[in-house]
Amino acid sequence: MRVHIATDHAGFELKNHLVEHLSAQGHEVIDHGYHEYDKLDAYPPVCFECAQAVVSDAGSLGIVIGGSGNGEQIAANKVVGVRAALAWNESTAELAREHNNANVISIGARQHTIEEATRLVEIFLNTGYDVESRHQSRIDMIADFEKQR
Repeated sequence: MRVHIATDHAGFELKNHLVEHLSAQGHEVIDHGYHEYDKLDAYPPVCFECAQAVVSDAGSLGIVIGGSGNGEQIAANKVVGVRAALAWNESTAELAREHNNANVISIGARQHTIEEATRLVEIFLNTGYDVESRHQSRIDMIADFEKQR
């Protein structure tokens, strides 16, 4: 699977770990930055780029990372066609895909150990979505609202 990933300075170490870990698992990881640690960087540009890449790349998924993951989720969700979910435990990572067909996961690097965050990403990437589910009508409502804007 192709996985797009981006972070600010707070998630730099986690992003680098995930790029290596997911690549070793056979995923094609596209790193949208940041590529050097700078505590003054801003998350919106790289989150927008990552989210736009997910929308443009059918079948891919995305990961955005920050200190809490909140701002990164908000930024990613500004891109039409993105359904970014903040995952803070295994259940929210799974339900984001299973019920919401989320295509981007947001992780707070300061909220989890590297092992915990890696597990959330693995759950997200390995959980499928059933298009016949009762949740599809809700996703359609969101998409219709986006189109009307």
